[in-house]
Amino acid sequence: MEISLKYLPGGRAVASGNVMAQSDLDLKEAVLKEDLKFYFMNPCEKYRARHQIPWKLALQILKILMVTTQLIFFGLSNQLVVSFKEENTIAFKHLFLKGYSGVDEDDYSCSIYTQQDAYDSIFYVIDQYRQLKNLSLGTLGYEHEGSGLKICKQQYKKGTMLTSNDTLNIDVSTETECIFLKPQELAGKNAELKLNSSFFNLEFYRLIQVEISFKLKGIALQTIHARELPDCYAFQNTITFNNRAHSGKIKIYFDSDTDIQECKDWHIFSSVLQKNTQYILVFDGFVILSCFASLILCTRSIVLALRLQKRFVNFFLEKYKRHVCHADRLEFINGWYVLVIISDVMTIIGSILKMEIKAKNLTSYDVCSILLGTSTLFVWVGVIRYLGYFQTYNVLILTMQASLPKVLRFCCCAGMIYLGYTFCGWIVLGPYHEKKYQQSGFPVTDLHEFLKDHGSVRYGKEQTSMPFICCCRRQQSDDNLILIN
Repeated sequence: MEISLKYLPGGRAVASGNVMAQSDLDLKEAVLKEDLKFYFMNPCEKYRARHQIPWKLALQILKILMVTTQLIFFGLSNQLVVSFKEENTIAFKHLFLKGYSGVDEDDYSCSIYTQQDAYDSIFYVIDQYRQLKNLSLGTLGYEHEGSGLKICKQQYKKGTMLTSNDTLNIDVSTETECIFLKPQELAGKNAELKLNSSFFNLEFYRLIQVEISFKLKGIALQTIHARELPDCYAFQNTITFNNRAHSGKIKIYFDSDTDIQECKDWHIFSSVLQKNTQYILVFDGFVILSCFASLILCTRSIVLALRLQKRFVNFFLEKYKRHVCHADRLEFINGWYVLVIISDVMTIIGSILKMEIKAKNLTSYDVCSILLGTSTLFVWVGVIRYLGYFQTYNVLILTMQASLPKVLRFCCCAGMIYLGYTFCGWIVLGPYHEKKYQQSGFPVTDLHEFLKDHGSVRYGKEQTSMPFICCCRRQQSDDNLILIN
């Protein structure tokens, strides 16, 4: 740099080059301060300062309405899918489990206690499967002509057991035998020969489990009433007779894995369904466009923020010869914009999946539910940013931000104590605590037993249908009783 000296009457020299450099630095500082001040303004202040229309704010409000409406439509559709699965599972239990009461026993469906009950339950499944089309109320059918029942029994290898003199001679290694029964074979003349084969001679002292698996197909027609095209379902059902404990009680488990498939070669004569599908697809397209516009605006804001951060770091290094700390650098990264970008990406992907599901090209209901549900959560959480512009809400948000680390540390410590108590109670008290359950699944307490035994006792001359015993209706002899339901 060329420096020219000018002598003043007092004998002092002024470096005009330094003065110019200092003036340029001051000018850059003033411009940088102005940009920093504008960057950290809220949308209303930006509009007053430079008449900049808050497009992101308006777009976020519009997006909240559209994304929430889209989620409601998909939720109603997904509710039909879930209810169809659950209702079919209940119907299968009533169809194929002999003596099923309608309520599961703990984690299994029902149980049997005699050898005859075991044989009856196994042959009951076979007979119900053979007569499925004549028994089922739903749109159920066999998977294809070659499908059928697969029955497998797992047992210990040959051995002997004499309980009278405590003698047991058994090979603990297991063996598995299977048999396959087709519906055509069960309806034919040779069905009795197969059912009377040696395979069904069970030696219960070495029997581990019997597993019956079969596959059925069904069509959900209830979606037509909701103006949607129907789905086709494949049900992989498995009935397990569990005798691992050899305690005299065989637990029967019923598992049904449902797979939604595309319906092949279906024809539905209704213009209303087609128009409704087209309207929803157009609405989903608008949601994708709004999220894409929001994604572009928020990405642009983050890019401009990074450029402003770079200018600030360079200026700080140039003027003060110091590096800006990471905490100050992070002030330029707006976490709300990052949250909105993640929400937009998830909404776009979820909307594309929803359009494919609506057009019956895909059946990924679970993945679409996760994407749309999480993105809607993020969209609503993002509204908190705009509430922070009001003084009343801003104090609350700042308090939450300051207290969050302490709350997390407290939860961590409390969680350690809770886990320690849980494992200790599970190993010390758990094995000795026998739980009795009502048919509804709730534990039976001594109070419930007392009320059951004394259910015929009438309190007062008039019976009441209220769910509690009113003190004004009790007899004088019952003053020492307090019954709470």
